[in-house]
This record gives sequence, structure tokens and C-alpha cells, in this order.
Amino acid sequence: MAFDGIVASAVVAELNSSILNGKINKIFQPNKQEVLIGIYNNGKNHLLNISIDSIYYRLNLSTHSKPNPKNVFNFCMVLRKHLTGGTINKIYMNGLERVIYIDINCYNELNDLITKTLVIELMGKHSNIILLNPDSIIIDSLRHLTKLDNSIRDILPGYKYVSLQNFKLDFAHCSFDEFYNKLNIVDAKMSNLVANTFIGISKFEVSCILNNLQIPDSTEISIEQYRKIYDYIDKLLSTIENNCSEVSCQLMQNGNKADYCLVLSKHASSFDVNFFIDDFYFNKEQTEKFVFERNNILHLILNKVKKLSDKLVVINSKISECSKMDLYKLYGELITSNLYKISNYNQDCVTLENYYENNKLITIPLDSNITPSANAKKFFKQYRKLQNTYAIVTKQKQLVEAEIEYLDNIVYDINNVQNIDELNSIYNDIADYLDLPQSSSSKSNLKVIPNLPSEYKIDGFTILVGKNNKQNDNLTCKIAKNNDLWFHTKDIHGSHVVLRLDKNIKKVPDSIIYKCATIAAFYSKAKLSQNVPVDYTYIKYVKKPNGAKPGMVIYTDNKTLYVNPKNPTEY
Repeated sequence: MAFDGIVASAVVAELNSSILNGKINKIFQPNKQEVLIGIYNNGKNHLLNISIDSIYYRLNLSTHSKPNPKNVFNFCMVLRKHLTGGTINKIYMNGLERVIYIDINCYNELNDLITKTLVIELMGKHSNIILLNPDSIIIDSLRHLTKLDNSIRDILPGYKYVSLQNFKLDFAHCSFDEFYNKLNIVDAKMSNLVANTFIGISKFEVSCILNNLQIPDSTEISIEQYRKIYDYIDKLLSTIENNCSEVSCQLMQNGNKADYCLVLSKHASSFDVNFFIDDFYFNKEQTEKFVFERNNILHLILNKVKKLSDKLVVINSKISECSKMDLYKLYGELITSNLYKISNYNQDCVTLENYYENNKLITIPLDSNITPSANAKKFFKQYRKLQNTYAIVTKQKQLVEAEIEYLDNIVYDINNVQNIDELNSIYNDIADYLDLPQSSSSKSNLKVIPNLPSEYKIDGFTILVGKNNKQNDNLTCKIAKNNDLWFHTKDIHGSHVVLRLDKNIKKVPDSIIYKCATIAAFYSKAKLSQNVPVDYTYIKYVKKPNGAKPGMVIYTDNKTLYVNPKNPTEY
């Protein structure tokens, strides 16, 4: 849902009951579109989040801290200079217009108490944060706009602030008769009518109201239903103004996406709207950031795979050329053994008996400018050159194929990670190895989580599952004990699965072995297949070769089970 005027008014009502008369003690700007203001009031610290993102624009109290960048933005320094130490005097809106004003009392250079205003315009891609002096002159703004850039007004330091004009109606000054007469003359859906006619009421909010009132979103609505819609909106706005604690956010389905709307609720808690919006948008931003980072990393790795694949094509072409080396060796041997039969005068070819194929005749091309003996030496030289080339490119092919397989495994791991911390863990493992640039998420001050495998309790046994190469290494080479059982899909990339066993256990139940095998199959590339082969053996038979890539091991003394994959949470 768009952060409409109704939501903005609810947020402002809650802010007036929490941060009014609070002192600004901290200001920082984590990115180009967001400003965080720390406020101390009534013995509590509050964090006011202002975002002008074109999609997730909002104003709310926040509990989610964000990293403070090393290089401070210019606008942040301006705000610190003018507002640090100031006291919030007033927070207000003009009707339901999505423009929020925060008056802040602070002292100027002459130690006179003056009031500066922080204007927060929340209007999609036109959103902005503007700082005004007592005469409504712009001190600075987060986004500088000019009419030359197709802006309808100039937002520049030193210019007079001009508020935006809105030609829609204000619901607060509209009677029911005006409401009915204005909407009844147009043939359109009710949600579109209300949103296009009145300031600050979004289409989705109206759809939610209609859903709660069980009124169809159609053109044919009775006057009684018009009355119910009008009364609900009127009560919602009056409740926000008089007792905001009776208003809360409700999750709704907006097409394929989860969204929210404001509803009347007697069970709402204090600051329900602010903190709901805070969590809602924070989770959306984290999900979007995760998808963006994951796609970036996949792009880098797939580019690397493409380069290796192109290199493999060149190597295969060289191997194909080397297939002639045995023929050159044969030519040299036949010429050498038949020198007495070949005249030394110029000739382009010679036909000799091939004693390797029952004296079958074979025609050998010759260089007419040199002697037969020199031709034989030339063929032997070509043979040795191709022989050396073959040895080199064969080794190169093995290395390239192993690297491609390793990167394919990394792609599988990345496609299965659940959050940005797991993604960063994988990226940090491969960044140096692949000489990749540092990801934007890994540059942030995120806490490094331990690379511990997932743990499941099934039938009284503990089962550990590695979700990426580093976890697999850690699990198999450090955590697991010699008497533990180790599971892995046969010749298929997947997670290492370990069944923890006590030394006193003499026989492991077949049922738990089978379940561990199904889990190993589930955490593999074959999770959507049937009858997946899974090898299992004791940890003492699993070894990691020197120089092997993360997650790569060899094992012996194994047995194989054919199982159907199953999620461990289903046991």
C-alpha cells in the first residue's frame, strides 16, 4: 500500500504522543534516500526514520538501526549543524496531504531562540526532505530540483519554499450529500472514485474498507452503502485525531503481494501503526536487498562460468588437433624405415606399405623442397610438439572442468540460501578464490554469524546438515567425530549430513539411517527426483585432500541407499 494521507495522519498522531518536546541528539544518513534522527524524550531514546525512496517512502519510529557510513553526506552535515540540540515543538499536516511539518526550536548564532521547520514530502518519486528557516526560506534539501529539470517548482537553497497545490477534495470538509453527489455521477469502481476524488486516500485503503464492510467494488452501489463507506472513513479519521490507539494496521493481500491497510481496532497497542510500518518496510527492504545481492553475485559467478566454458571450447579444439600426433609419428616411422625406397629428388607424396596394418598401402604427403629424411624429422617434430601440447591441455581441461563443477555447486548453494547473512558467508568464501569484487552487503557493518550447520532432532538422534561449502567443511572436518555416520548424494552436489552417534551405540537403527539418507537427498540438486542414490559411511573414512576446494572430500567403505527426498521438518 502507498503511504497515503490516512496512514501519515495516524503516524503523526502517534509521534505527537511520543516525541513531542523531545530533544534531537543524533542525526545520521545511512544512504542517499534516508535520514535517521535520534530523539530523547521522557527518559527514552527514539529513532525517527525518514525515507524518500520512490517505492518505500515513509516516516515512522524505528527500532532497526542501520550502519552509519564513513563518508557523511552534505545534507546530513547541514541537519546536524542546524538541528542538533533542538527541541521538537510541533508535528502537523495540512489535511490529508502527504506533507509532514516538524517545527524545531533551536538557537541561532546570536543565541536567539528560533523555529526551523523540517518539511517531509512523501509523494513517490517526488518525495523530498526540506529544511526551512523561520521565514520559510530553504536552507537545504535532500534533493535539489529546478524547473529546468521539469520540476514544477525550484527546491534550492535560498529559494522561498512553495508548497504543492492539490486540486482534489478534502474529505474532512465534505458532507455526506457532497460525498454522494460527487461520486454518484461517475460510472467507475468505488475504489477508483474515492482515490481520484479525495486527497490522501489510496485506492487500496478504499478496497480494504469495502472488504471490511462487505460492499462490492463496483459501479452499482446503493445510497445506504455510500452512507456506510462515508461513515467508516469519517470515523477512521476522527479516531486517528482523537484516540489513535484504537487504530491499527492490518495485513491484506494486494494481488500477489502482502500489503497493509488502516482499520479501526479496539485491541490496538500504543504506536501500533509506527512499529508495524517499521517492520513491514524493513522486511521488504531486506528481502529486496537480499534478492538484489543474490542476483549480483550469481551474475558475477555465471560470467566466470561463461569465460571458463569459452576456455574449455578452445582447449577441446586443441585436443582435437592433437589427435593427429599418432599419424605424424606413423609417417615419420614409415619414411625412416623406407628411406632406401624413396628417391631424393623432388616429390609431393610417397606411397608406402603400413606394416602396422598388414602392409596396407598409405599415401604420405611430403615437402618437395626438402629430402625424405628431413620430412621424417619434420613429422617427428610435429608429433613431439602435439604430444607436449596434449599433456598440457589435458591437464588444463581437468582443472577447468573441476572449476566449472565447483562454481555450479556454488550456484546451487546461492540459490538455496535463505537470508543475506548466509549469502555473505558464501560470498566471503569465494571472493578471494575467484578474484571477485567485494559485494555491497559485505561492505556494511553486518555481524558475522558463525558458520554452524543446521541441527535436527529425530527419533532421539541429532542430525547436522551443512547448507554451503564452508559449513560442509566445518561439519565434516571439525565438528563430526570418527564414530559419526556421514551421508552424501552419490555423484550429485548436495549438503553433508552427519548423524551424531554415541560411542556406546553398537547398532544404528535402519530407520534412522534411512531418514538421514532422505534428508541428504532433500538437500541436494536431486531434491525433486525419486530414487536418489545416497552414500553413507563413518566419518573416519572421509578425507579432505590437500589443496581441495571447500566442500570437496573423498571417502571409502561406503554403502548406498536409494531413497526419496524428504524435508527433515516433516519427521
